[in-house]
Formats: sequence, structure tokens, C-alpha cells
Amino acid sequence: MHARAYIVEDGRTGEVLLAHHPSQRAPIASLTKMMTVLLTLERSRLSDVVMISPDAAEVGESSIGLRAGEKISVRDLVEAALIQSANDAAWALADHVGHGDEARFVALMNRRARQLGLKDTHFVRPDGLDAPEHVSSARDVTTLARLLMQKPVVRKIVAMRDATIEGDRRLHTWNDLLGAYPGVVGVKTGHTAAAGWSQVGAVRGPGVTVYATILGSPSRRARNDDLAALMTWGLARFHVVDVVSAGRAYASARTSYDKGQVDLVAPRSVGRAVVAGRPLVERIVAPMGVDLPVRKGEKLGEVRVYERGKLVARSPLVAARSIDKPGVAGRAGWYLKRTAHNMWGWVT
Repeated sequence: MHARAYIVEDGRTGEVLLAHHPSQRAPIASLTKMMTVLLTLERSRLSDVVMISPDAAEVGESSIGLRAGEKISVRDLVEAALIQSANDAAWALADHVGHGDEARFVALMNRRARQLGLKDTHFVRPDGLDAPEHVSSARDVTTLARLLMQKPVVRKIVAMRDATIEGDRRLHTWNDLLGAYPGVVGVKTGHTAAAGWSQVGAVRGPGVTVYATILGSPSRRARNDDLAALMTWGLARFHVVDVVSAGRAYASARTSYDKGQVDLVAPRSVGRAVVAGRPLVERIVAPMGVDLPVRKGEKLGEVRVYERGKLVARSPLVAARSIDKPGVAGRAGWYLKRTAHNMWGWVT
């Protein structure tokens, strides 16, 4: 592994599965644009129209050639920032949200980072070009990516290899693993001289999404190879198993009138992706006794399955069979029998 830092996480819970210097502060290049986009989505509408400022039009390196005075939608700018990692698009979004005040927008970035608990993160620019004290960590950018991927529009955009936006501009992704590694669905790449080649990747497997992040790889190829290796390792940690089994009797309950016991079973199996070899804990919530009548399929309890204290599945428990309530004569006979038994107990 050639990277300065890396981390692999369970996308459902954020559990760290593998890490090397996960909290080490480092330049993050265009991974910064995840925060720029997050703030934009939280503070504006995709249909908003942005007038491009001279400052945004003059930002160099990766760009889509925005022109001062041009009007373009927030959605197009978000696509440009996420797919092609366009610096001018990031600045245009910052202008829009910060009302033309770059310092105000950067302050919003840092305040949001604190709210999210990104303790290793400090922003200086909205685009991620190298600047003193503009840093984050593998853990923080992965947390940010997982939050951003909760938004359907982001999931759709970062899974795109190319797109066409205003001005017939053709966008192309820097994420080489999209379409090349099965299951990859995002998220963001970054590269500068100080940051090296970096990327937060998300890959879907059966029942799970794994996030793998690399910071500071020495080359684009090394980044791709190492990120693919981390994803493969992460996916291999999970196996889909039935954590709840249909028809299994998880408990039994006594019935009234001495009609025996009724088994409480799961009506259907529940499959979950779990870490291989890790024990699961079942907790059963069910009554010790039930009144008649009982109908087959009637819910009488619940089973909950936990992995390291986290709930991974729950299922109702239902009666495995029907048991009728005795008629008047049957109940009278039962009461007489119980009375006689109690009286005999007093005598003896």
C-alpha cells in the first residue's frame, strides 16, 4: 500500500474495518468539494440560477471554462464539481451560497465541519487547491462522503462517468474505477502536488456498501490499484446469512386451560450482510403464557438480532398453530378438575 493514509469502513454504521493513519492531517485536494456541495444542497435549490463572478471565472487548473456574467444552474455546477472536479464550478457555488463573500463561505465550511465532528479538518478554500492549513484526514473525509451519499441527487451524480451541462459542456469523471470495478458507485477524487492522488470510493456488495479512502498516493495508477485492493478486502469481510430463520421456534408459551404450549416462530427468513466470524446476539421478547383462543400466525412476540450491540434485524414471532378456547362444558370441567386438585392439596 503506497498511500500516506487509508481507511475502510462499513457504510451502514461507519465502523472502521481497516485503517492506517486514519486521523493524520493531510492536504485533501478536491475531496474538499464534498463539503462545498453539501453546503450548497443544504442552503440552495438545484433550480437556482447562478451568475458567474469574475473571481470564479478566473480560477485555474481543472475547470469547465465558466465565463464572467454567464448564468448557469446550481445543478449543473454541482455536476461539474462532482464529476469533473471543476474548480471554477466550486467557486461559483461558494459565491452563490456565500453571497459573493469567499471568507463567509469558508467560515460556513468550517462551522459545518465542527457540527459533524470532523476534528481533523480545516478548510481555507472551496475548491481544495493547495493552501497552508487546508487539511483533513482519511476518517473525516469518509464521514463526509457517507453523509453526502445520503442525498439521492448526489448518489445519482457521482455514479455518472460523463454528462452534458449548460453550454454543451461535456463532463468526464476522474474516477477510473467507475465501470471498471463492479459495484463502484462513487464518490470523489482529488489531486494536487501537495495532496498526491486521493480518493473516497464507495462500492456496493450484497447487503452492504463499503467505503474505502486513500490519501496521498504517489500516482494515479497506484491510487487505483490500492483502492481496488482495499475495496476487495472490505467486501470479502461480509457474508450474507439468514440472521432470522423462517419456521424456527424461538420461544414457546403456555396456554390456558391446559391446552399445552404454542411455539412462537419467525414467519419469514431475514438475511443480512454481517462480518464473517463475528458472533450475533439474539434477544427474545415473548410472553410466558397466553390466553386462548390463539390463531396461527398471530403475533405474540419479537426476536431482535444484534452485532456488537447494534441492531441488525428484528422480526415478529407468531403462533405456529391455532388453539381454540374450550366451550362452556370444557371450561367448567377444567375448573372442577383444578378445584379438586387444589382441595386434595389442602388435605394432604
